[in-house]
Amino acid sequence: MYFYAARQPILDKNKNLFAYELLFRDSIDNVFPEIDGDEATSKMVEASQFSLGIHEFTGNKPAFINFTLDTLSKGYPTMLTKEEVVVEILETIKPGKKLLALCQDLHKQGYTLALDDYIHQNVWAHFYPFIKIIKIDIQDTSLEQIQEIKQAIAKYPHIQLLAEKVETYEEYNQALELGFEYFQGYFFSKPEMVKTKNLSPSQIAMAELLYETSKPELDLASITSVFERDVTLSYKLLRYANSPIFRRRSEIATIKQALVILGSAELKRFIGLMFAANVNPDKPSELINLSMARAKFCEQIADIMNPRLDSSIAFLTGLLSLIDAILDEDIETVLEKLPLSQEIKDTLLTQKGVMAALIKLLELIERAEWDKTSLVMDKLQLDKEQTVEFYNQALAWADEQAQQVS
Repeated sequence: MYFYAARQPILDKNKNLFAYELLFRDSIDNVFPEIDGDEATSKMVEASQFSLGIHEFTGNKPAFINFTLDTLSKGYPTMLTKEEVVVEILETIKPGKKLLALCQDLHKQGYTLALDDYIHQNVWAHFYPFIKIIKIDIQDTSLEQIQEIKQAIAKYPHIQLLAEKVETYEEYNQALELGFEYFQGYFFSKPEMVKTKNLSPSQIAMAELLYETSKPELDLASITSVFERDVTLSYKLLRYANSPIFRRRSEIATIKQALVILGSAELKRFIGLMFAANVNPDKPSELINLSMARAKFCEQIADIMNPRLDSSIAFLTGLLSLIDAILDEDIETVLEKLPLSQEIKDTLLTQKGVMAALIKLLELIERAEWDKTSLVMDKLQLDKEQTVEFYNQALAWADEQAQQVS
């Protein structure tokens, strides 16, 4: 069974990853609202419990999953542990005695409950003792309504507010001032402001390495020289080359030895990840994780589209597709500073061509816009089932790699 879901990050007020919401679809072609909420939730729990495992999809972070009244009544939340799921009560459920009893029981068992797309009604006050999180769509809720909700829950300090559909840093800052604890949306992937930023010596070295590894033929002497000029990079390279994921029998002790043993493809991945992960330490780690997942996904797709796409170029293009957000600068300014191959620059600047279409496909998958992904996949002549599998694998790979290069 394939797992058709997108994960949307939920960050805390320090922009650290708190959890993911899993957005389910029955298949690439069968999108909401063609299946009802009961079926969607049932399939999500089934896939999480018996096929993939939630922890593999969320990197051991809690998963917000929507539940209908029927799936709550059938006890589906208890098929998942209280540590791995936040039970999200759909906004379409009307507050009543049956729902209240179900919430009381889940709360007693230690489950975290959240109200989705909350619209205030006084009757919800009966539920407040058992609710931990209230999600508010800030695009559809006025400041007066938010203040009304805050006043209603004032006697329940355990309730935390989560702002949904936060699209800009201005909205994030406003929600922060209003007392929201958690934030969901795409504000973290857009530049906070356009400003001039000089790269540090270490970042310049990584940019130089990016250029060297984007060449068709690697110049081992030049690459070794760059590493030898930067102690921190050398340390991380040796640490990475000796990490358990490669299962080496003997320890790697020199820069040249590490470069030779890693090989071209693995070296390109390492340098790309190092650049993305260290170029702006103030950005949310989830943004870096997303860049890594994009890179792996593009590499996998390029492998099956060969010779239309070069996998190394595809990896770097996917990785750098969010570089403007990571550096908080417009993409034109960023690319002027980076000595990248013209092929990568053209893709990111013009947004035309096969590689650009692949980046667009990724954006649609991340937002769970499955109906539009079908059109792009048809255009690229990609197998839909295999594409979804590659996406899931890329997310798991990015989570693992993030631990290795940190």
